Amino acid sequence: MAATLPAAGPAAAADPQRLTVDLDASEGPVMLGANGSLYGLSDDGVPSDAVMEPLKITSISQKPEGGAQHPNGDALTVSKSFFRTGGGEINVMMQDTYAKWPYEDLGIDDYLPKVDKIVKEISADPNSDRFVYIPFNEPDQIWYKLDVKDQAQYEKNRDRFFKDWKTVYQRIRAIDPDARIAGPNEAAYHTRLLKDFLAFTKRETVVPQVMTWHELGSGSLRDFQAHYDDYRTLESEAGIAPLKINIDEYANRRDLSVPGQLVQWVSMFERNKVFANMAYWDAAGNLSGHVVRSNIPNGGWWLFRWYAGLSGNTVKVTPPQPNTVDTLQGLASLDTSRRQAQVLLGGADGDADVVVKNVPRSVFGRTVTATVAEAAWSGYEGQHAAPRVLARTKVKVADDGSATVPLRGLHKMSAYRIVLTPGGSGTPSAASVPWSASYEAEDAAVTDGKVYTQGTVSNANGYAASGTKDVGSLNQPGSKVAFTVDVPKDGAYHLAILYGNQSGGPATQKLSVDGAEPVTVTYPSTENWTYRAKKDVRVQLKAGTHQLVLAKGDAEVTLDRIDLTSDTGAASASYEATLADISGRPSYDYSSSAGVGTGALVLRSGDKAVFDVYAPRDGYYTVTPRTSAAVRLSVHGEKVTAAPGRPLRLYLVAGNNRVAMTSGHAAVRSLDVSGDGSASGTLSYEGASATLAGGAKLVDSPHASAGSYIGWLGNSPSSTAEFTVTAPRSGRYMLVVHYAHNDRRDNGHAYNTDIMSRTADIRVGGAAPQKVTFKNTWSWDDYWTVGVPVDLAKGANKVTFGNATAWAPNIDRIELGRVVG
Repeated sequence: MAATLPAAGPAAAADPQRLTVDLDASEGPVMLGANGSLYGLSDDGVPSDAVMEPLKITSISQKPEGGAQHPNGDALTVSKSFFRTGGGEINVMMQDTYAKWPYEDLGIDDYLPKVDKIVKEISADPNSDRFVYIPFNEPDQIWYKLDVKDQAQYEKNRDRFFKDWKTVYQRIRAIDPDARIAGPNEAAYHTRLLKDFLAFTKRETVVPQVMTWHELGSGSLRDFQAHYDDYRTLESEAGIAPLKINIDEYANRRDLSVPGQLVQWVSMFERNKVFANMAYWDAAGNLSGHVVRSNIPNGGWWLFRWYAGLSGNTVKVTPPQPNTVDTLQGLASLDTSRRQAQVLLGGADGDADVVVKNVPRSVFGRTVTATVAEAAWSGYEGQHAAPRVLARTKVKVADDGSATVPLRGLHKMSAYRIVLTPGGSGTPSAASVPWSASYEAEDAAVTDGKVYTQGTVSNANGYAASGTKDVGSLNQPGSKVAFTVDVPKDGAYHLAILYGNQSGGPATQKLSVDGAEPVTVTYPSTENWTYRAKKDVRVQLKAGTHQLVLAKGDAEVTLDRIDLTSDTGAASASYEATLADISGRPSYDYSSSAGVGTGALVLRSGDKAVFDVYAPRDGYYTVTPRTSAAVRLSVHGEKVTAAPGRPLRLYLVAGNNRVAMTSGHAAVRSLDVSGDGSASGTLSYEGASATLAGGAKLVDSPHASAGSYIGWLGNSPSSTAEFTVTAPRSGRYMLVVHYAHNDRRDNGHAYNTDIMSRTADIRVGGAAPQKVTFKNTWSWDDYWTVGVPVDLAKGANKVTFGNATAWAPNIDRIELGRVVG
């Protein structure tokens, strides 16, 4: 989907926008405050550890344990995986103990016993110092009506709130004297209330340790800076030392999942060094719309992965239009110890020049290598491979200390990363950017369908759609959308279809090319018809113009956009070592910019680099370390030694895989990964091959791989499914479970889909069982996968599934692949 190339090229019709980065204007250490999420976690294991750990999440907001507001997302439960993956702190939304929305107002006397229970449970936790209590949520709208215009009524409501604030604050501190308390937690910023709140809380010695409010307005990208500045003035005038700020709900539906929108929010929060959590508009457990299924990145996830990769200090960025909605914005960092500068930007179509000023010659030398990559929008539920590198170019640092990176053909919904490293000798490998073109459904020929407008500034809580429009109501027998496309050469092309499936199960369309016999395209379910996902298919086309028609099949599908990309062979990516996560004290060597262009990471004993490797599906991939000496790789708990440039065959699970590398002494340029997920050499067992007991039984289904699945599994100690698997040799295997379930509990929230997870206890041989969490698959007929590392002995092994206390998911089949193939 990328058309961006940093090359001078012919003059554009309009002058490029200019975004200026001043490497000599530090804003302080990179804080990573803006990567939080409200109900971003639903269960221990949803999302997976592998997608959470790379993001270095600083705060999340969840409900108290057993709270009735939602069926999952309990703070203590999710704290296990959050802290296990390096998470920071957890805000506890205490009023989410109530079931109704808005919360039922039963008076402070009803609330206080609930407060006691919550605080006693959290203060008893070994990590109690990492929780923050939020006693009230949106009191300006709920319970207290603090946003009324009438001053006399406001004062009456305010005084009741202040009295209750003091009561609850003191109640929390009586149980947990070291408790950190946050508030007032307004739904929107109110100068009047905050001025009064600061004065009252100082006078009564009940000042919160964290200041919170929400930024959920369509104008927040414009208004937040003024809100922040006003608050800091009020704080100073009240004689209160600067408090930590957490904007614990931010962004509209149209922003979530969209890299070009999110980079605007992140840049303003990071610039002001505040923490911020994205809103919970839809389903829990996907980091506010940035994790597909449980373990698969989308475009928004990659933006936050880039954000987590910033190090050193942030530096001043001057955008073309500061504090303006839907414009080119950015943030940047400089790490002199790593000799790297990074710029993240996006939010506008067209051309831009990124001017980096005051490039320190002592750090970078006279030339820099500029590496440009794009994270595109792939939908809320659409997978996104590792961001494609668009260009690697050497740029001379001008006499005035500046370096300019031209960007051409930016996409508004994409975000871009520029990495600057010392140029050194040699020439970076040219970026390989295949031909690609995009076609909007609303611009195609539509028969028996309707064009809808989705998320816009005026409808900010509408869902994101490419070009803000899609084509729906394709529910008539003759409904179809005909795209006219033009391709440059004969060959195979990847066709990516951005769609929504509202049918409650798998749906189909008929794809025909130039009137030829149609083929069936099957679309997995999505949360709703505007919760965009991505379906990839392959087509053969001759050079020239063609008509691609998507016509109604079974059920109904909404179409947003198609992307055609030239097929250049097996997917491949080079993961730059100098941009990997590190521990220990590795050094950075930029003497040569050959290969990936960003130099080499020098590992010694005690050092480690961790790469985030994307796999489009479960299966085997070729993994090649570009190193000067032997290294040790660790993935899924298995370790293997690799010689320099020696390809390994490793089993990776669909989505993100964390691959760690260590060495006694090696210079590492990259970890190269290629392949499409071969199933050759894997073991596969259908549900029908399992021995079932205690009420578990085979259920016929046309959507299961062999026509049936294991249902009615669990909810009793005796209800089990036992597979006998035969391992060709002993060792660490990935057990991939193909499953489905659609447990839900409707809490009556129009904008929350209260999906629930199921668990299964999986026992291999005589080992202790592992409890594995399986996220809701949107329907009973959509099968997803979860990978579980297991150890098998050579020969026959018993793999048993059960759940003594609740239903396990339906199981279609299992696969096993030895991690080192």
